Amino acid sequence: MGRGRAKAKQTKVARQLKYANHNIDYDRLREELGADTRREEIYPSTASEQESERAQ
Repeated sequence: MGRGRAKAKQTKVARQLKYANHNIDYDRLREELGADTRREEIYPSTASEQESERAQ
């Protein structure tokens, strides 16, 4: 007993998190996490790309 108010609060917070418009600055987030934006690290070159580089 007595859990109704606590559950209502949790539901309210969950809805706010789900439907709120979160303005996320992804560039700032990358800087804070220390992520490097170079393509090679994000998307490693495939075998076919490596072969074409060798042929040149």
